[in-house]
Amino acid sequence: MKRSAISFFLLNFFLVTLSPLARHALDGSVWSAQTLHFALGSGDDEPSLRSTQRGLGELLGSRALSTLDGVTNVAGERINPLILDPVRDWSRSKRRPIEILQILEVGGASVLVLSDLRGRLLWKALEESAGDVSHQTMELLLAREGEYALLPHRIAATYLEGLVLPPRIENLASLLPPPVFVPHPTESPRAPRSPSYLDALEQEGIEIIREACAVAENPAMLFSMGKDSMVMLSLAIRAFAPMPVPFPIVIIDTRWVFQDMYRFLENLEQRGELSTIVYVNPEAIERDMNPFDFGSPTHTDVTLTQAVRKMLDDYRFDFVFGGGRRDEEKSRAKERIFSLRNATHGWDPKSQRPELWNLYNTALVDGQSMRVFPVSNWTELDIWRYIERENVDLVPLYFSKLRPVVRRNGALIMVDDERFPLETNEKVTIDYVRFRTLGCYPLTGGVKSSATSVADIIRELEASTVSERSSRVIDFDKGASMEQKKKDGYF
Repeated sequence: MKRSAISFFLLNFFLVTLSPLARHALDGSVWSAQTLHFALGSGDDEPSLRSTQRGLGELLGSRALSTLDGVTNVAGERINPLILDPVRDWSRSKRRPIEILQILEVGGASVLVLSDLRGRLLWKALEESAGDVSHQTMELLLAREGEYALLPHRIAATYLEGLVLPPRIENLASLLPPPVFVPHPTESPRAPRSPSYLDALEQEGIEIIREACAVAENPAMLFSMGKDSMVMLSLAIRAFAPMPVPFPIVIIDTRWVFQDMYRFLENLEQRGELSTIVYVNPEAIERDMNPFDFGSPTHTDVTLTQAVRKMLDDYRFDFVFGGGRRDEEKSRAKERIFSLRNATHGWDPKSQRPELWNLYNTALVDGQSMRVFPVSNWTELDIWRYIERENVDLVPLYFSKLRPVVRRNGALIMVDDERFPLETNEKVTIDYVRFRTLGCYPLTGGVKSSATSVADIIRELEASTVSERSSRVIDFDKGASMEQKKKDGYF
């Protein structure tokens, strides 16, 4: 007997053998304690509201979660305790009471429950005969009147996927630890289109990657998981299709990047056509490096600059691809597409080779290595227009969602996990924020934004006059300019 048939049998047996209260409560309608009490009323036998509530408590109320600190994501990871009070403050300021959406199993039935923080319930037993679960979920959500905020618990989050909620319902799922990253569907063949300047940039990037691989003995791609890296990876995949990319992608893990980036990395590691290397500087582990106790310059030097140098020494890569662009920052504007590094991985802007048209000097001597930047001539807008055209996968942090942030040193820093030490009188707020660049979360500022799609971001950037790196704390470290970091070996 199939599981669904067994569940249907158990549910019917359960309804027959239990009280009228249970039979009503699990009949597939949307109920509250008040409406169920009225439905059970019948003259002298009418139960009191208190007895109805007591019966509900025995049936499902004692298991219905009504506290924020118990809410988890699908994987069972709890909401960050540092943001519990800020979420309550946000709820009060917006006058949007919080409802926890959850699933309870009662007598073989899956019961979808909305519970507020006072324990008041609205519920609906899901019916197989009623069709799509999403439709039934929406029926329950719409039955709750007025404006409110919705926080899904465990598997209930999957019931919200694909639902377009009305403005009066605010989805707080983005405040939970991020779920597993789900990539776009497998790419379909390109549709014919008119020639574009993006085609020229794409072709240039592919030719750069092929040229470097033709002369390299041991190439690799340094990969940040950011938007530029994803475009660079897309070019590499196109350069060698249908064969796999013939070099590894190397991720330098500082142990302080956003949780969303770790979810994205897990997906990359599962892709059969890619070889990935995740490298952590052993010194960073030994000293338990973090940006709070050691400061941004020291943390960045040990976890990034020194990590890159040690990784290159360990693996002896000679040509290493990077996603840097000339328009990002003034020292990067000095960078060649094929940028020479000395035997200790340092960069000397005065000894770079001329590049005439697409003629590159790729010769290496005396332990030198080469950094190669296939998207060097792209702008931030070019990157986003290409992402839109090619439907490139991205870390969700690029899109605006409700996120917990603090304003620190003029930047909006996301309180991404409970390791974040709040300073005296520092206040966490909940706001719509996205990120234009990614890195260690305590050192990467977000921007207030309503852009939830690539098209929204493009429109936003077309009106912007501020550099994306203006929110990178490490770019403003005193005595440690980007140019100096690059001379020391920073990528």
